Amino acid sequence: MRYPKFLKDGGTIGFIAPSFGCAIEPYRTRFDRALKDFQLNSYEYTLGPNCLEGSGIGISNTPKKCAEELNNAMTGGAFSDGVVPDVIITCGGGELMCEVVPYIDFEKIKNSEPKWYMGYSDNTNYTFLSAILADTAAIYGPCAPAFGREPWHRSIEDALDILRGEVSEVQGFHYFELDDGTAEGEEPDPLAPYNLTEKVEYKYYHNGSDAKSADIEGRLLGGCLDILTLHAGTKYDKVAEFNERYKEDGVIWFVESCDLDILSMRRAYWQLREAGWFDTAKGFLIGRPRRCYGEEVFGVDQYSAVTDILGDLGVPIIMDLDIGHLPPMMPIVCGSKAKVTAKDNDISIKYIFE
Repeated sequence: MRYPKFLKDGGTIGFIAPSFGCAIEPYRTRFDRALKDFQLNSYEYTLGPNCLEGSGIGISNTPKKCAEELNNAMTGGAFSDGVVPDVIITCGGGELMCEVVPYIDFEKIKNSEPKWYMGYSDNTNYTFLSAILADTAAIYGPCAPAFGREPWHRSIEDALDILRGEVSEVQGFHYFELDDGTAEGEEPDPLAPYNLTEKVEYKYYHNGSDAKSADIEGRLLGGCLDILTLHAGTKYDKVAEFNERYKEDGVIWFVESCDLDILSMRRAYWQLREAGWFDTAKGFLIGRPRRCYGEEVFGVDQYSAVTDILGDLGVPIIMDLDIGHLPPMMPIVCGSKAKVTAKDNDISIKYIFE
């Protein structure tokens, strides 16, 4: 696995928009504030051509133009101002970055000097494929507008510290946001911090029964379930090769969902299991589902949707983790080896960059 160089003091952060850009509110206001905050932290920045675009369908621009921006950023190209960025943070998630994937030059990326890429949700189309196609680690973490909230939550500081190489271990949090707290009819404050009102309660499952703790070692792989299923069975599906390449490590799958309902989640886990993706699984880190948190359909809830399908694999499953769409989120280094230690409502993920 290839690991990029970390962001140095005074370094340059490049922003690109292979999924949504920051053309609309509240993202434009947050993005503008984030750029100021990065400068206050002594970092320079450079903008790709699509950062403020909104002319695409489910993404910032046409798939080809989005891929051109991404390919240039990830293979050492200069941006329009002549600056070559040191790391990349994306402007947002979105809906149809999958249509960009055919134009991404993973072979050239694999043969270029590696560069950190950070984003989540629709960015799974890159963070996941970077690991399995280019053997290059990427960060499943917050997009640029999250850095515009005031003040920064510790999860945002953690994400920057991972990019900086200042930390190699992250912990979970004790409260999370289920909604932003805006009253009906009111305009939300785009710079408001997370509305952390809900107490975190991790759920553990192992060998057919509930548990109170889990210790897992392996290599992290995963992302947004909505996107992962799109790649199963396509020419981009090289999970079997990844599993073989790292069979001595085994895989810790980290997965969360955005738009899937309960039964769609269950079907998705079944699909990936039957596709052989989980053949070397050492454990599962499951984030809180955004759309269907707390719901139940036909007696299936967000927990049994997972355990009924994955429980027979005989590995630890930890659910309701701080990953993904219900903030805050731990930054996850996709492709990295890791040691996960979790007990009750505390979790630690230690990254091993080898």
